[in-house]
Amino acid sequence: MRRIIINETSFIAPFNEPARDLRVQNKPLWLWQRDLLVKHANEEREYPDWEIARQLENEEVESLVHRDNLFFNQLLIDDFIKQARDGKRPVRLAFHKDDPAIAKHVRPLTHSFMQKDDLLLADMWYLPKGLSQSLEAEPLVINTESRERGYYHIPPYMATEFGDLVYQLPKKVFVLVENWVHLFVADILLGVFTQGANEEDHIAGSIQYKLKILARSVLEQKRVLSSSELVKVGKNVHIDPTAVIHGYTVIGDNVTIGAGAVIDNCIIGNNVTISQGCQLLLSVVSDGCFLPFRAALFMTTLMENTSVAQNTCLQLCVVGRDSFIGAGNTFTDFNILGGPLKTMNHEGKLEATNLLILGGCVGHHCRISSGAIIYAARTIESDVVLLASDDRQFITKNVTYEQSDHHPHKERYPYPRLYPRKGETGSW
Repeated sequence: MRRIIINETSFIAPFNEPARDLRVQNKPLWLWQRDLLVKHANEEREYPDWEIARQLENEEVESLVHRDNLFFNQLLIDDFIKQARDGKRPVRLAFHKDDPAIAKHVRPLTHSFMQKDDLLLADMWYLPKGLSQSLEAEPLVINTESRERGYYHIPPYMATEFGDLVYQLPKKVFVLVENWVHLFVADILLGVFTQGANEEDHIAGSIQYKLKILARSVLEQKRVLSSSELVKVGKNVHIDPTAVIHGYTVIGDNVTIGAGAVIDNCIIGNNVTISQGCQLLLSVVSDGCFLPFRAALFMTTLMENTSVAQNTCLQLCVVGRDSFIGAGNTFTDFNILGGPLKTMNHEGKLEATNLLILGGCVGHHCRISSGAIIYAARTIESDVVLLASDDRQFITKNVTYEQSDHHPHKERYPYPRLYPRKGETGSW
């Protein structure tokens, strides 16, 4: 089968980069797609838009066509291709608009779904005889098989208005990445959180698997949740004996984990250092990241080569590559005045996220000094430097490159702009 990729050229703020180049599950999105589709497609071609693809793709060859800003898991793509091939007709991926996972976590801030009656059509097609059939494609509805899961109980005196914190976790995952919030959804809610839920379901539904995990923990003399069945460890990894690591967790190569660190249901990339006393829960730490002592991540994504200094707490956040977040910073995630959290959409306008709690987003190549408090759902654009001052202690609004603190010091601190907005140019 031929895989035909249609580029989505719009930039995702505050990273100022197309979705395909951003990391999800510690891989660039384009590589994630390729790895999942390699068993289905024996060749691939890439085009800047549909019109050029139609002009150049004249062969009658079995084709899978999709945009490059889609995140999906193996279960979804396997089910879609199997049903499409069994039907022997051109089809387009579709979901019911009331599918719980799509309605609650994917559709908010998304603007490229095409609605047809009660269906939402996505930019993925199976065309058994090539692109000439694209206009004939009928919807192929996939049920994501979502389950409601909570993470922690909110005390009764806080829960009178909002209730417990619950999410809709699908077995078949699909996300349109059009906003930084979709990266949080793909990486955390429908990524590590869903993988953990899948593992729980597998254990609960299989006596044999449960006994296998128990036997492995006895053989290794470890806690059940820390056995090698649930914690996958790469090569040349040093883990202090006092560290606590619970599955489902994946740890890459050349990783150092210090004394007293706690890691629960995370993805840890290659060449990562997690120093003593760090706390990581439901988070993704990409290749080359560095966490000094007592850094804390909860439901947070760090892209590659990023550092988070001591006593800094990030909750429900997304941080781009090659950024530094100094000591003692706190990213809040809840609006105590009530009301929905909002963030900027693709048109630069505030739009509701449909999330009761949500942290902030830091772009690529940022430098944030110590002691700041960042309000919920705020963003800091790529290439921004924030210096500690009375004016910068509380970050209550989104911070753009023009508001960076390095500009007055450019003569002695020539900080490069590596990620300009679309249509702009970088500078030194």
